[in-house]
Amino acid sequence: MKKIKVLTYITAYEDNQAVINCVRAIQNQSFPVNKIFIIDNSRIEPVSLTNSTNIIIERHPENIGIGAGLNLALNLAQAQVYDFVWAFDQDSVPAPDCLEMLLEAHQRLSEQYEIGIIAPTAIDVKTNTVVEGAVFAKYRFIGCQHINQIDFYECDAPITSGSLISIEKAKTISPLRAELFIDGIDLDYGLRLRYKGYSNLIITKATMQHNFGNPLAVKFLYKKYYIHKYSALRHYYICRNHTYLDIKYAQGWYRLLSLKHRIKYAICTIIKIVLFDTEQRQLKVWACLVGTYQGLINQLDKTFIDSIK
Repeated sequence: MKKIKVLTYITAYEDNQAVINCVRAIQNQSFPVNKIFIIDNSRIEPVSLTNSTNIIIERHPENIGIGAGLNLALNLAQAQVYDFVWAFDQDSVPAPDCLEMLLEAHQRLSEQYEIGIIAPTAIDVKTNTVVEGAVFAKYRFIGCQHINQIDFYECDAPITSGSLISIEKAKTISPLRAELFIDGIDLDYGLRLRYKGYSNLIITKATMQHNFGNPLAVKFLYKKYYIHKYSALRHYYICRNHTYLDIKYAQGWYRLLSLKHRIKYAICTIIKIVLFDTEQRQLKVWACLVGTYQGLINQLDKTFIDSIK
């Protein structure tokens, strides 16, 4: 394999131990990374590492979010002539051979595909289920069915964490949407790469452990379901950004189906909050309503956010 330069990027926020675990897993990769770049959005618990060799920590206690941080990483990678940015949330732990398998697959499959992103199989450690990438189906983003029996499969947007982003391809599209802040950034960016003609691939045998939200197990009609408990702010961004993105990418009358789907989602989420979430219940309901409304009117600034913090 030719010499390849990989810049690893981590978004950090108020969990030093999670960052340490992620960094340790990256440093133990069978294919060594060249540098680790951390955007630390923490104000209360800033990142503290005992072994900081080849690690850059840039502190942003004002919290610039995932999109803006990853843009800084892509800019750094481009300026210093890296081949890839390997992006992570702090609560992900890649298997020791994860990067090696991704790079091997990228080299092998590049003869058939123009690859924008190549990503591992993300496994939620709390539910032992695959965290699916996404495809855009006419009027909404849906989970891309994981197919474990094959070597790889395509999707429109892998999750951000674990994604190995080609710098060559990233230079051909506009940056990540920083105003989306913490949710839906991967959906928008991945789909824009797809519309440019690139392929986003998930390698089934490359694996990564990932903490996906705070799942609550509930029973309904004798079946077990997982409901993710989010903060009011996270509910706001999910409702706002997904409403905006679904309607943005839908075409023609499918936008009406997007509108119906997002209203239905908000109602169902509010019902789940009322039934199963006892923490800040009224605030979370308000966050869903405000977020959905602002997504409908394309208001992506931080107006009204202070009212739901």
